[in-house]
Amino acid sequence: MDLDALATARHDDWERLDVLSRRPRLDGPAADELIERYQAAASDLSLVQATAGSTALGDRLSVSLARARLRFTGAPENPLRQLARFSLVGLPAALYRVRWLTLAVAVATFVVAALYALWVAGDPRVLANLGSEEELRALAEEGFVAYYSENPAASFAGSVWTNNAWIAAQCVAFGITGVWVPYVVLQNAQNLGLTAAVMFAYDEADTFFLYIAPHGLLELTCVFVAAAAGLRIFWAWVAPGPRTRGAALAEDARALFSVAIGLVFFLLVAGLIEGFVTPAPWPWPVKIGIGVLAMAWLLVMMLVLGRRAHRAGETGDLAAFDAGARRVVSG
Repeated sequence: MDLDALATARHDDWERLDVLSRRPRLDGPAADELIERYQAAASDLSLVQATAGSTALGDRLSVSLARARLRFTGAPENPLRQLARFSLVGLPAALYRVRWLTLAVAVATFVVAALYALWVAGDPRVLANLGSEEELRALAEEGFVAYYSENPAASFAGSVWTNNAWIAAQCVAFGITGVWVPYVVLQNAQNLGLTAAVMFAYDEADTFFLYIAPHGLLELTCVFVAAAAGLRIFWAWVAPGPRTRGAALAEDARALFSVAIGLVFFLLVAGLIEGFVTPAPWPWPVKIGIGVLAMAWLLVMMLVLGRRAHRAGETGDLAAFDAGARRVVSG
């Protein structure tokens, strides 16, 4: 077969294929033409390879076909663009959806913790059940502060990060059970209240709040958000509204599991603050200010960027193509 003759005969057809492949937008007739010319060029390439093997003409035609194929099969979105969309649109939209539940979980936690602290600190018999006088005094006066510096900062930060991220992931993943999130919230509030009671009993309330504040502002907020996401998934299963139960659960679970992914990064920041900032010999206003800024970062994403994304119709769910086929329902 004369390759030069084939190239001359098909030159206009192949050039047209390249032109259609480079267009930013294709209407219906142009898309149909692209498919037809792609099929014809693929046949030409098959003929060239079958008769002449690997040639420069075949390689050139392969490139044109690959470019055309991307137009009707699609290309994956740039990873950096995906990350930016997740950080500025998807995650804020999901956080915005659980803003009121987050506040409810926070209020419930602090109320329960305060009740435990008042009960234990107000009754010496209950306080005595937590340990001996020597043990409790050592905890209040030495152990509580030493906890933040007894291990290398890097390993301590990594340990608290992985532990808190695991708790947050459990809240989201097991939220559908309806019992796991209340259990985690109650346990967290109980531990917070008991620790506060011991510190208050030995006149170390200022130490308690000073050492909790730098990292605790962001860390506790992340736990509240994770608990709220888990409860929202459970409620989608209980009260799906006009959607089918399966569709409601799938949509909310996809959207809100992004919260668990996002919280991993926020909890990393909280872990770094707990490992490097809390025990640092810096002025307390500086250390608490760092904690306030970290929490403000999360709140801005939830309330400012999230509100903007919500108004644009975003829910945090995957795009329609990535979410897969949906059942068609009336109404």
